[in-house]
Parts: sequence; structure tokens; C-alpha cells
Amino acid sequence: YTALAARSGSKKLAIIAVARKLLVVLNAIIRDKTAFA
Repeated sequence: YTALAARSGSKKLAIIAVARKLLVVLNAIIRDKTAFA
């Protein structure tokens, strides 16, 4: 997270990027429930 924040130069942008990545992962888990169950 800190590396992302330093690279983007904005903590808000880093937080948004991390949140988006989490959303993508959660959506994949929900979509492929059988693989993770």
C-alpha cells in the first residue's frame, strides 16, 4: 500500500486502487463460489 501511495503521489488514489482491487477479488470469489467453497 505504501509503495502504491508513494508511486501515485496521492493517498486517496492509492486507497481507491486498493479498494478496486479488493472489489475485483471479492466479485471473482462470489462468481466462482464453487471453486472457493
